[in-house]
Amino acid sequence: MFLRRALALALALSLSLGSTTATQVPLSYPESSPPVQLSEESAPLHLSSVRADTYTTLSHARFPHHRVRVKAEQLLRSYCQVAAYSFLLSWPGADFALRVLIQLLIVILELNILEIKLERELKVSTRGGIPQKVRAFVRLSRRPSCVSHDVVMWINGGPGCSSAMGLLMELGPCSIDMKNASANGTVWNPYSWNSEANIFFLDQPVGVGFSYADFGETVETTEDAAKNVYAFISLFFESFGQFKGRALHLSGESYGVGLPSSLTPSLPSLKTRIMTTRNRAAISPVFASYIYDQNQLATAAGRPTLNLQSVLIGNGITDISTLYPGRYDIECGVAALEVPFQSISTCVRMKAALPRCQKLMQAGCIDQFDAINCRAAVNFCDNELSSGMWASGRNVYDISKMCIGDLCYEENDAIAKYLSDPAVKELLGVDPHLGNFSACASDVGQLFNARLDKWVAPTQYYVAGLLDRGIRVLIYAGTYDWQCNWVANRMWVDKLEWSGKEAYAALEWADWGVAGTKAGEVKQSEGSLLSFVTIRDSD
Repeated sequence: MFLRRALALALALSLSLGSTTATQVPLSYPESSPPVQLSEESAPLHLSSVRADTYTTLSHARFPHHRVRVKAEQLLRSYCQVAAYSFLLSWPGADFALRVLIQLLIVILELNILEIKLERELKVSTRGGIPQKVRAFVRLSRRPSCVSHDVVMWINGGPGCSSAMGLLMELGPCSIDMKNASANGTVWNPYSWNSEANIFFLDQPVGVGFSYADFGETVETTEDAAKNVYAFISLFFESFGQFKGRALHLSGESYGVGLPSSLTPSLPSLKTRIMTTRNRAAISPVFASYIYDQNQLATAAGRPTLNLQSVLIGNGITDISTLYPGRYDIECGVAALEVPFQSISTCVRMKAALPRCQKLMQAGCIDQFDAINCRAAVNFCDNELSSGMWASGRNVYDISKMCIGDLCYEENDAIAKYLSDPAVKELLGVDPHLGNFSACASDVGQLFNARLDKWVAPTQYYVAGLLDRGIRVLIYAGTYDWQCNWVANRMWVDKLEWSGKEAYAALEWADWGVAGTKAGEVKQSEGSLLSFVTIRDSD
């Protein structure tokens, strides 16, 4: 609860400062009305104009390979025991398509919640001349106080983990009910970020959560994923006038990526989770950079742009070369706990291996990237500097606790059960052919890891590029997280090469708190361009 409150304050600070395996099932399309063709001069639509008796099909000259299909549908149940309405939007393309399902919660008259599901189809490629479809799942939510607030896109880590965890476990308008106190499985979250912003919760890339491909198509790099995210955001903002021009913030956290829930959290399976799939919240700077670059092209062509304002990174793995020194400090120092929890013998071994780990990474991954040498360096560092943590049985995201349940949180098991309920899947508009919901898809992470996606284009370079172009960046980190620890984040931020590096280095850290109690420390550059916030005693 303290973390939720602290995260809400972190978001307020940022804004105020300026697995389901791919299923081969064809998609059928219901009847729809003739397309409503939009142009730059067209009057923007409003969600309230959408009909309930038929699909309204929209298109736009700027996006010739996409269409939007909208329908209102009254539902009997919803999150937080609030009456809801449902819409379905789709963007069809030729040959190979990417379809996105979205649930959008919007308050009407401060009484009801308007629930919107969107389907997108984006032309990507062809395969043997056979039309193929990939589906991704997204949600957007807001509360009564957010009628005109900014828009935040939230992405959980991995790559390979569903943002349903962020929605139902951390910062969404409702949380999974762990006490069986509600009739529909969720309870109101008083610390939701929706108090400050409208939020998309995006499941990406394909294969994550309820996102899937008809014929097993995949996205294997962050850069490719960025193109799909940009297309979706652009279409949504272009179609609905009440969102056009709103400030856009991209946010994400690094989180665990697991194998199927049938595997127990034993040492081998836990180790496989991190060895096969790198946790990354830091994909958001890559997405933001793509949006910024596309904005420049749009400006030159006299077209509308997205109002990108900032990027938020929560406990992100951004520069992996700093990850292992940080883990040593968390396990064997006092960076997290007052007394180190790791054994002296293990710490001695880690201390001896650390210089070699750093040397191998510098040579194979940083100075001159070489796939074979870089992979060997990462494997050495993982084996020598992570095995002690796996053997301890502790929660890798909160070292003050032991690992319980899938991905070390019982809430993840409850979320998977809730989202696998046929009634809930029907409510969300999930394809009935899909199997049970899985929080994380290890096969997705393996694809990204096989491409060494992280090392080919280190994320910290994107962060520097955004800062030098005036896009604000907030780094926030809980001090109990070992996996994507705050020490490593501070290291890469301190050495980041950008125009404000010297001025940032000269600043002092200051305390920040909640209700008179110290909650962490903050360091902020002039003009709030770069902010770093630590959150004490939290994951």
